[in-house]
Amino acid sequence: MARARNKEDLMKFAADNYAALMDLISKMTEHQMNTPFDFSDEPSKKEAHWSRDKNVRDVLIHLYEWHKLLIDFVKNNSGEGDAPIISFLPPDYSWKTYGAMNIEFWKRHQNTSLESAKQMLEESHKKVMALAERYSNEELFTKKYFNWTGTTDLGSYFVSTTSSHYDWAIKKIKSHCKKVK
Repeated sequence: MARARNKEDLMKFAADNYAALMDLISKMTEHQMNTPFDFSDEPSKKEAHWSRDKNVRDVLIHLYEWHKLLIDFVKNNSGEGDAPIISFLPPDYSWKTYGAMNIEFWKRHQNTSLESAKQMLEESHKKVMALAERYSNEELFTKKYFNWTGTTDLGSYFVSTTSSHYDWAIKKIKSHCKKVK
């Protein structure tokens, strides 16, 4: 899928990919839903997330937690004045160590039910979409428009935590469903 480069595409791609993800999950068989993810026999799937997430709940919680990061990032930095810039990632993590943060998200939600995960994601998706709606195309897709987005644009954060992340989740769940018929 093409990456959104304007607000109209951001909103469309995020909504479409979210709907596709929910549709895919709704069509999973009971067997697919209850069989743990296992990609250990696929050497091409060596990134940490292939072994981290064991089920649909884990994938949905991952998306939810990244929504929370985005919501907090915008909330903490969009105030008036010369307040210090708050990083997108929590203080204990960097773009080199965020894998450990993802594991902490995973651990935090091992007692979260699939139904709760679905509801949490639905609510956070709505909040992210409403948040994106508040910004103009220029504010979203002009690099360095906000000093707190560094060298990139705010829209890139939205794309990464919505349409691109949903696409990642769809590919992962489809791969599981192909293995478990």
